[in-house]
Amino acid sequence: MTERRAVAPNLFIETANGPRLVGSRCASCGTPYFPTTLVCHNPDCSASRIEDATFGPKGTLWSFAVQGYAPPAPARFDQPYAPYAMGVVDLDEGLRVLGRIMVDDPERLAVGDPVELTLDTLCHEPDGSEVITWKFRPVGGR
Repeated sequence: MTERRAVAPNLFIETANGPRLVGSRCASCGTPYFPTTLVCHNPDCSASRIEDATFGPKGTLWSFAVQGYAPPAPARFDQPYAPYAMGVVDLDEGLRVLGRIMVDDPERLAVGDPVELTLDTLCHEPDGSEVITWKFRPVGGR
């Protein structure tokens, strides 16, 4: 079986209800953060009481673009390079996050599309192991 490892530690987890992004939320003002933070950065917050939080899986595509050329290092991808869609997603918990959008034809994407968090391969290491990351996939028919 191919070994799978996260692109970086403590960014996401797999739960019985699917993947979740791991972050934090200020219990005083409600501001969400991803990745995790130790203090609240909201200038209107006077208490900064940070608690662990998870985010996802449902969201709405806020904006997107197609990465049509290979990005420079330290970006990681398999060869040959294949263009992909990047999107800004508003998660239902109030967090706005950037992630790849799993779609064969970016022309079918539209702002406002419902999306769902998933974990998927980012690239492969020279030893054949998979590096996984969070992505979003459109849900519902268009």
